[in-house]
Amino acid sequence: MVDEDVEGARAFLHSGDAYDRFMGRYSRRLAPVFAEAASLSRGADVIDVGCGPGALTAELVDRVGAEHVRAVDPSAPFVAACAARHPAVDVRLGSAEHLPFDDESADAVLAQLVLHFVTDPDAVAAEFLRVLRPGGVAAASAWDSREGMQMLRAFSDAARTFDPDAPDEAIMLRLGGEGEIADLWRRAGFVDVEETTLRVTSDYTSFDELWAGFLEGIGPAGAYCIGLDERGRAALRDALFLRLGSPEGAFTLEALARSASGRRPL
Repeated sequence: MVDEDVEGARAFLHSGDAYDRFMGRYSRRLAPVFAEAASLSRGADVIDVGCGPGALTAELVDRVGAEHVRAVDPSAPFVAACAARHPAVDVRLGSAEHLPFDDESADAVLAQLVLHFVTDPDAVAAEFLRVLRPGGVAAASAWDSREGMQMLRAFSDAARTFDPDAPDEAIMLRLGGEGEIADLWRRAGFVDVEETTLRVTSDYTSFDELWAGFLEGIGPAGAYCIGLDERGRAALRDALFLRLGSPEGAFTLEALARSASGRRPL
């Protein structure tokens, strides 16, 4: 089952493959640069919070070894997908606010594109502090909340051309502003806090490939898309096509993420 009390979890009751076609294509590109920014050492015990189907998990396995990686997510389909892809990793169902791991049991805790959807960011930061050993590293990344996620920005702008009340997911993304994750870590008591900006791209063979991702119904944008009637979806598709410059062939979209890390005091 899924922990449906976790904010955002109900929007991710989909297969890992469906997620990969929509947002996972960005997560896989982001994982290496995010993990690099966290400065992980071989053999460090690492927890992947909000692991999804396992984009970051795969990168962590390569960097520290599967026996040193644990993962958690509130979506049962994602937990199943991550566990199947990484059978040597301890993957559990749970929320970022209540990590199912012991005190001082990790050298690093990473959350890629997770803080957007948590209910209580300060509780999450406190949980990271709890499970980290003294000197351990907490790191999180989030899409830039204004212009940094080109796909979501274009979708929201397109929807609002015919529906002024359409949700603007690019604005809804919490903790995507400059300095916001760093401030969260400082409030929680982390030291040596550092912030950086990460940029990735995703290549599409056609507009139809991009549009098919929204039709999976994943996340707030996908849920809005499939909630429209046939006429509304056709209007949204046309508006998004125009917003992206009416691409007739392959094209590339860019995404910018804010990333910050901090250390638990010794």
